[in-house]
Amino acid sequence: MKIAVLGAGGVGGYFGARLAAAGFDVTFVARGKHLEAMRTNGLRVISPLGDVTVEDPKAVDDISKVGTVDLVLVAVKLWDTDTAAQSLKPLADQGAAVLSFQNGVHKDEILTRYLPEKSILGGVCYIAAVISEPGVIAHSGTMQKLTFGEYDGTQSKRVQTFYEACQKAGITSEISENIRRLIWEKFVFLVGLSGTTASIRRPIGPIRDNPRTRALLLDVMREVVAIGRAKGVDLPADFAEDRLQFCDTIPATMTSSMHHDLERGNRMELPWLSGGVSEFGAQLGIPTPKNTTITQILELYAAGSKQ
Repeated sequence: MKIAVLGAGGVGGYFGARLAAAGFDVTFVARGKHLEAMRTNGLRVISPLGDVTVEDPKAVDDISKVGTVDLVLVAVKLWDTDTAAQSLKPLADQGAAVLSFQNGVHKDEILTRYLPEKSILGGVCYIAAVISEPGVIAHSGTMQKLTFGEYDGTQSKRVQTFYEACQKAGITSEISENIRRLIWEKFVFLVGLSGTTASIRRPIGPIRDNPRTRALLLDVMREVVAIGRAKGVDLPADFAEDRLQFCDTIPATMTSSMHHDLERGNRMELPWLSGGVSEFGAQLGIPTPKNTTITQILELYAAGSKQ
């Protein structure tokens, strides 16, 4: 299986490195100092599950230089999805499957504007990993899981082949027969975690322990569940309560990438997280006061102070 990884950051760099180290033909599409470091010193993953170094990774600066592949893993930031989708059309037209592990629920809707619907697989990733320095990916904790599947629920050959590749690479993986629901399940938790940690500027521990901020976290997630159910996703009515219990099981120091981006002055994925929930609510006539307020609070920081 020939694989291209579009975006070699925390997600793409980690899983791509694991696949490359296992002997699969992986080409990374990266840029800037990270690309230079990969070409000079290789790609290194530092992980509690064992470090990995890909000595001489195949790395290019543009997807057009990848050549023919069987699968493209998309791991760019959400604001780059339109551009990425347009650049992937030649590969999709040649038969490549496209599997996005980006955040949120907008990603595949954007991909289908530019790519054949049959080329798109649904996917969700669970990992805490960042570029700690150019050419180096730092993995926090032991969670590293990919869940993916066909949107029609079939067990296709391409899904099974990628599952076997993940198993060989030591990546925890699972094939889902209802990938749309799983994407929304993660979205409920992600919006709750990102919205509260970024607006409160604290990790999940203090937020879940304080009665008022705990109630805010629950309300934020309830709004996401209401939107999902209105859009036809089969989420249980009390799924936000389930995710609140899940929040009690994660490390107290855990925070969101959006919180990290806020603190570093980076651009944030706000318009596709709490902002996306607020926009869905306006379209559907469903009140989303908590997510709308979070969006308003963070609006002045969404573009990043470095812009």
